[in-house]
Amino acid sequence: MKQIYLDNAATTQVDENVLKSIIPYFQEKYGNASSQHLIGQEAKRGLEESRSIIAKSLGAGRDEIIFTGSGTESNNLVLKGLFFSNTGKNHIITTKIEHDCVLNACKWLEKRGARVTYLDVDEQGFINLEDLKNSISERTLVVSIIHGNNEIGTIQDLEAIGKICHDAGVYFHTDACQSYTKTNINVRKQNLDFVTVNAHKIHGPKGVGALYIKNGIKITPLLHGGGHEKNLRSSTENIPGIVGFAKAVKIASSRDMKKIAKMRDKFIQSILEIENTQLNGVVGDKRLCNNINVRFNNIEGEALGGYLDAYGISSSTGSACSSNKLESSHVLKAIGLSDLQANSSIRLSLSKYNTLEEIDYVLEKLTNIVDKLRGMSPVK
Repeated sequence: MKQIYLDNAATTQVDENVLKSIIPYFQEKYGNASSQHLIGQEAKRGLEESRSIIAKSLGAGRDEIIFTGSGTESNNLVLKGLFFSNTGKNHIITTKIEHDCVLNACKWLEKRGARVTYLDVDEQGFINLEDLKNSISERTLVVSIIHGNNEIGTIQDLEAIGKICHDAGVYFHTDACQSYTKTNINVRKQNLDFVTVNAHKIHGPKGVGALYIKNGIKITPLLHGGGHEKNLRSSTENIPGIVGFAKAVKIASSRDMKKIAKMRDKFIQSILEIENTQLNGVVGDKRLCNNINVRFNNIEGEALGGYLDAYGISSSTGSACSSNKLESSHVLKAIGLSDLQANSSIRLSLSKYNTLEEIDYVLEKLTNIVDKLRGMSPVK
């Protein structure tokens, strides 16, 4: 059976060119980047060239990028590292639609004396800028707001948020794992102090992330050891993963993003022709180019996903990091959906490898499955 993968917000297929770039760092340039011999220095060169590529993509300096093991680690390092290095300020501002790693890090910090404000969002997933302004106090340490939401694809206005934070003298962090290479991010123009990115959402390998930290900001490391990554992330660097990450960034293209956005719009338009179906989130350019999140009222999203999987179609009912939980999506509830509506929703996320022919096939199967499940449902 042909497999059609529509869960690219969870992870992506590694690009063939990325794979080719990685292999030499397993076989010939396999040294430890801290070693002074030739093979170690070849690994070091790959590390630093990769750092430069990722820094350039964000408009940052090379010495402002550190490598981590994941987006989750980067987000935890920012929030916990800042909290433990700034005893005078204990207030964190975030949103109700953050990735679980941010929300759970904030809850952990609350038990250790942090005060956290969780901003509401509107029905499309946007924060209210006035609410943000009014939430900032003299005790505010950092504002942490996700850029492109991992479930509904809503893209926040980083430049507007960054100006508010800059004018108020508070740090601004964004989790850009979903939006990186799909949108323009410039740390200077958008007044960003911290940016979290990772590789496996952009056709790179799993197990590698990066964190932009603006020069001059002090944070406490989570890991202590040999002092790697400017003493902020001790651990032998994952050179193959880092090189693959940089290659994925280098080959990402706006042409691919435009192609994906066209497929997304065709897909959404056709899905919404199915009776009693609504889009979750925003329409158009303020939505991630690869994100579709739709609710099929009075149908269990889990059941719909199971039927799609039987036809070789991979989908998701929410964030992959929390898909084994039974409770409703916190993101969908934050935009005003009931438990029933949230549990009737599925996420379909595209990549450059998807085709219009695949979309047509999925639409055919989706329509038939919805008709079947509606016929079986006691709720009409």
